[in-house]
Amino acid sequence: MVNSYRKVSINNLELKVPKAPLHEKIQLRISPDKESGISEVRFWHKDNFLGNQKVKNSELNLVHF
Repeated sequence: MVNSYRKVSINNLELKVPKAPLHEKIQLRISPDKESGISEVRFWHKDNFLGNQKVKNSELNLVHF
């Protein structure tokens, strides 16, 4: 859920989502890249693309398969 500062939190990592509607649930689509060690997080709300952000895999604490 987007907070009053237009941020979402995932595993204690806050990400800014400037175009997100306040206090609404948004969808995060995460594409990790093991080679570069960076994941792309895409933000969606009701089939509208809100933006993306690149984050280190280590900061996301993703599950390893």
